Amino acid sequence: MCMVKKFYTMDDFDFVGKTVLLRVDFNSPVDTVTGRISDDSRIRVHIPTFEDLVDRDARVVVLAHQGRKGDPDFISLRQHAEILGDILGSRVDFVDDVYGEKAITAIRNLKNGGILVLENVRFVGEEKAKMPLEELVATDFVRSLSEVADYYVNDAFSAAHRADTSLVAFAQVLPATAGRIMEREVETLDKVSKNPKKPSVYALGGLKLEDTFAIIRHVLGNDIASKVLISGLIANTFLLAKGYDLGKVNEGLIEKKGYLPLLSNTREMLNELGDRIELPVDLAYDDGGKRREVDVEKLPVEKPVKDIGTKTIEKYSQTLRESKTIVFNGPPGVFEEEAFAMGTRRLFEAIAESEAFSLVGGGHTTAALRRFGFENKVSYSTVAGGAFITYISGEKLPALEALKKSYEKRSK
Repeated sequence: MCMVKKFYTMDDFDFVGKTVLLRVDFNSPVDTVTGRISDDSRIRVHIPTFEDLVDRDARVVVLAHQGRKGDPDFISLRQHAEILGDILGSRVDFVDDVYGEKAITAIRNLKNGGILVLENVRFVGEEKAKMPLEELVATDFVRSLSEVADYYVNDAFSAAHRADTSLVAFAQVLPATAGRIMEREVETLDKVSKNPKKPSVYALGGLKLEDTFAIIRHVLGNDIASKVLISGLIANTFLLAKGYDLGKVNEGLIEKKGYLPLLSNTREMLNELGDRIELPVDLAYDDGGKRREVDVEKLPVEKPVKDIGTKTIEKYSQTLRESKTIVFNGPPGVFEEEAFAMGTRRLFEAIAESEAFSLVGGGHTTAALRRFGFENKVSYSTVAGGAFITYISGEKLPALEALKKSYEKRSK
């Protein structure tokens, strides 16, 4: 737990024989052809919390979402329940209802140590309702489930940046605690974003430009990071802002992303914090499927840039090897193509060779970790995307704030 206690953890309560509403993030990639889940990582990550509650003979009622209304992955949680049961090697029940009579009856019939997965919470309108918190608490959704539950456990860190009803309202009416994954994620992020060991380096690649701005201003403006290493399309945008001619092909990619109107903001950031922002000194571009490299001083190039160059790789790698704390988000290149995987692979190697506490975040980046076999060579990897970015930008997470308010109210 954090040095200064902010919220209850599962160690604070006795769950034996109690009904627990457990909010998890099961939102998984779905094969649009078969309708089947193609990666169960989001389910597996919560296993420590499930095992803890089952071992304590709690009656576990699962709240989770999948997809968005209108999207191909907006499906039932029935197969999520089946996958969870297979992973745990035990029975997991499912009910195609969220808070109606079928759900309430199934909850009341749940035995100690049993698990019941409710239907996709986004199937009910109250989940995404835009209304004040006190009105969310008064909805039939919250009222009905709260009446048959003793505790609320939120383990959905990767969704914690959202203010959806199941993430913020139940903590107002039930004793609320962080699940094991929520607790671990916050502890780890605090380690790199509150008072990290120096030198502290943030390597940022595949983020949105606005997210990059927010992170840089927070970590450099508050002396959290010693240096920020920029790569990917974000780096190309910074180079364009510095006056480099990237060529029409690459400037077109920046325009397509909608970054051209933000060039003045980029220049302001470089003027303000540029001495601690490192940009590539060379780039790798696609010449008919072959990797070619060019120094930034010799730009433009009328071929798409797909990776950082060898000189930049060496420069960034040396910085990473000498660091004490590393936060890495966003592969520096199109790692799915072997010709342009060098930057991603070599930076991972540098992190593995360092003595730093290293945190790798974001789904795309963790996919690269798995692809190159570095899962066990970094200190911690998180599957969270938006919540991770929000937290290291110094902003508040609504779901976490709900847990803090519950703690403050009940610990007095």
